[in-house]
Amino acid sequence: MARENQLSRFGTVSLDGTKIHANASRHSALSYGHAEKIEAQLQAEVQELMQLAEAADQSSLPDGVQLPEEIKRREDRLAAIAAAKAKIEARAAERCEREQAEYQARLAARAQQEAERGKKPGGQGPKPPQAGPRADDQVNLTDAESRIMPASGGGFEQSFNAQAVVDTESMLILATHVSQATNDKEQVEPMLKKVQANPEGLNQPETWLADSGYYSEQNVTACVAAKIEPLIAVKRDAHHPHWRDRFGEPEPLAEGASAVAAMKHRLKTRAGRAVYALRKQTVEPVFGIIKSVMGFRQFLLRGLANVTNEWTLVCLAWNLKRMAVLRPQ
Repeated sequence: MARENQLSRFGTVSLDGTKIHANASRHSALSYGHAEKIEAQLQAEVQELMQLAEAADQSSLPDGVQLPEEIKRREDRLAAIAAAKAKIEARAAERCEREQAEYQARLAARAQQEAERGKKPGGQGPKPPQAGPRADDQVNLTDAESRIMPASGGGFEQSFNAQAVVDTESMLILATHVSQATNDKEQVEPMLKKVQANPEGLNQPETWLADSGYYSEQNVTACVAAKIEPLIAVKRDAHHPHWRDRFGEPEPLAEGASAVAAMKHRLKTRAGRAVYALRKQTVEPVFGIIKSVMGFRQFLLRGLANVTNEWTLVCLAWNLKRMAVLRPQ
């Protein structure tokens, strides 16, 4: 609809994420260490109740105690804890596999550095990943697919990480995604694929803006491979830079510079800074309006697939409202 109404050329886009509260409380979260403590306590109580049930004299039981009901209640809790522990163990296995791959990559990089320099690199080598669940690994009993994430006002909440790619000219959302990861660094490539899956005319932006939370050499390379110029902040900008920095230009870029070096150079130019400045005034207002004006601050559904569909519907509602404002009178 936006393309047919010529509302934008979709040349420069901004990627950002916002934490949205899950339909679950963080107080419903259960850690692996606490689960083991409760499990041991419940197993001891079941054994005690079973012995009382088998005893001929039950006069010591308090009034109103129904042994079969008490035993069943604890067995049900034990089954729920076992299911929660299984989910934590599965997540821990996935994490260990991912960390093992990263560990091997760091070992290979260290070995290559040693071969190039002819001596061992300084400092301690990378530590191998820890297998198995940790005591503080958690699962939420209400929505097991949500995660505890830092809240913008401080503290932590049970949330999902909602992502959106927004056109800087029209403020229309081109692609959406919901992640369980608190960190945004792994979201660039999935969002690139989603934008490229759009219809012709909406699938090949010229410039890709993102804050420092998305920066990595891999993400810069992915944008360049997609024939999109990345402008991803390498680090947070100083709040009060010297006034001369606003008008200065960097030294010319050296020939044969890498994609990362080319992007860093572009971000130092006045033209590059002007384009990157569009990011804050594009995607952040969209999130602000969705939350404050449209009132969407918490998912109604549970589970990653369901909240992904819900976020898509919310962004669709935003696009329809925005196109109603942009359409020619």
